[in-house]
Amino acid sequence: MSSSLIRRIRNTPQPSTPALVCSKLGVIILPIAQIAIGAVYMHECPRQPYIPIYLIVAGSFSMLLTILSCLPCARETEGGPPNKLSAICTFWNAITSLFLFAWFITGNVWIYSIYQPNYNKNATDIDSYCNKSLYLFAFWTTTLVYIMLALFVIIGFCVLLCMCLCGRADPDDDV
Repeated sequence: MSSSLIRRIRNTPQPSTPALVCSKLGVIILPIAQIAIGAVYMHECPRQPYIPIYLIVAGSFSMLLTILSCLPCARETEGGPPNKLSAICTFWNAITSLFLFAWFITGNVWIYSIYQPNYNKNATDIDSYCNKSLYLFAFWTTTLVYIMLALFVIIGFCVLLCMCLCGRADPDDDV
C-alpha cells in the first residue's frame, strides 16, 4: 500500500509555470516586507535593537531560499546520472534552511522576551521603547509561523486519520 502511495506522489503532475510564478511571488511578499520594515525602523527599538536586524536577515535569507528554489539546478533529473550541480543546490538549500531555523529561534527570544514593550517614545525611560509598527509586525509574523505550523499538523493529522478510517481502496493495489 505504501509503495503505491509513493508511486502516485511521484507521478503527480507538476504545476504549470504560471502557477509556479504566482506562488513564488506570493511567497516572496513577506520577506520583502520584513526587509522594508526592518530597514525603515532600524534604530526605533532601543529595548531590543536586534529586532530590525532579525527582520532584515530573515527576509534576505528567505528571499535567497526562494530564488535558489527557482534555479534549474534545484530540480533533479529523472533517470539520468546524478547531477553534481543539483547536489550543490540541495546542499545550499539545506544550509540556508538550517540557518533560517536557528535564526527564527533567536528572533523568538528577542521578540517574545520584551513582550509588551513601551510604545511611547516620549516616555521617561527611552530604553524601554520599541516602535509599535516594528514590534507588532515582528511579533505577528513570528506568531503566524506557529499558527501555520499548527494548522499544517492538524490538517495533516486529519488527512492521515481519514485515509486510515476510509481504507482508500485502490484498484491498482493487488492484495
